[in-house]
Amino acid sequence: MQPVPENRKISPFLLFFLMGNQVAVGVMGFQRILARTAGYDAWISIIIAGISTNLVMWFMYRLLEQSNGGDLNDSHFILFGKWFGGVLNLIWFVYFLAMTIGVLRSYIEVVQVWMFPDFKIFWFSLAFLSLCIYIIFGGFRTVTGIAFFAYILPFYIVIVLGLSLQFGDFHHLLPIGDHSMKDLFLASQNMAFTNLGFETLLFYYPFIKNPQKSKKWTHLGLITIMLIYVYIAVLSFAFFTPEQLVREIWATLDIFKIIHLPVVERFEYIAIANWCLIIMPIVCNYIWCATRILKRTFHCKQRLGVFLHCGVCLICIPLFTTRLQINSYLTFLGQVGFMLLYIYIPLLCLAIIIKNKFKKGKQSLS
Repeated sequence: MQPVPENRKISPFLLFFLMGNQVAVGVMGFQRILARTAGYDAWISIIIAGISTNLVMWFMYRLLEQSNGGDLNDSHFILFGKWFGGVLNLIWFVYFLAMTIGVLRSYIEVVQVWMFPDFKIFWFSLAFLSLCIYIIFGGFRTVTGIAFFAYILPFYIVIVLGLSLQFGDFHHLLPIGDHSMKDLFLASQNMAFTNLGFETLLFYYPFIKNPQKSKKWTHLGLITIMLIYVYIAVLSFAFFTPEQLVREIWATLDIFKIIHLPVVERFEYIAIANWCLIIMPIVCNYIWCATRILKRTFHCKQRLGVFLHCGVCLICIPLFTTRLQINSYLTFLGQVGFMLLYIYIPLLCLAIIIKNKFKKGKQSLS
């Protein structure tokens, strides 16, 4: 791989904001999914899931360091050669393509249900992806800049959500620890789709200045996102009884309904509109990573890959028409993401460490 010019790299502290890729549409309704398995002890499951993401991040850094500072493409080429490594790269391309479709379609579903029932899926997707193409053509630094503003500007939503405290009953969370560890771990596994997003580091790692200094920022970013999820979950558990939460598909948005400000009557509309800004860098990152794979595997221009990627998305997104289809698709994506991050990446990391040690031992003998 050719070295990335310094003027195309980003500062290590910006990794803190790129970790915000985890806050997608899943944050609007993850509470019900967790509570079905671990009840109102599910906030413990969120902490377990947060710790596990930091562990996976440690494996990711070790893997990339063993690949001589390259990305996951290089890891595949080192271990499996050009052809089979290329096949594995394509699996990750399909994964990022599927994630792009899942994130954008789930957001459109929220807009359709809460704001505009006759919302045209194709035309919104076309407009949204066109804006993403414009951002990606500015380079990875532009994508990072959008991620920075998408983290900072809508952060007031988290603060406003705290206004629901006056209506909460924290006795709902008692007794603490009345669920088994098995239930807690199963619930943390159900957080898989909600926690996905940080795996994009595997492909933009060469674009970081002093990658070693970025470690603390990535882990701090993951911990911050975990605390935000715990905060939202505890507010939701205090606000809803267990019987109510079972029926709430988008519990976070239902909390917004009771917030009334002097100049805003329906605050959930503002939250949904702002979420468009939040998911934009997420979609841009997925498209950028997917097209980076095409560029490294087939040596085609990344711009051509961007158009191809977005064209496939435009075809596939309108195919999901019902809540059952969308929910099944997102559940499947969560399972695939869990296997790739929590099983495949650690095994790949161990494999490349063993290969490098064997290679060094062979060189020392010769």
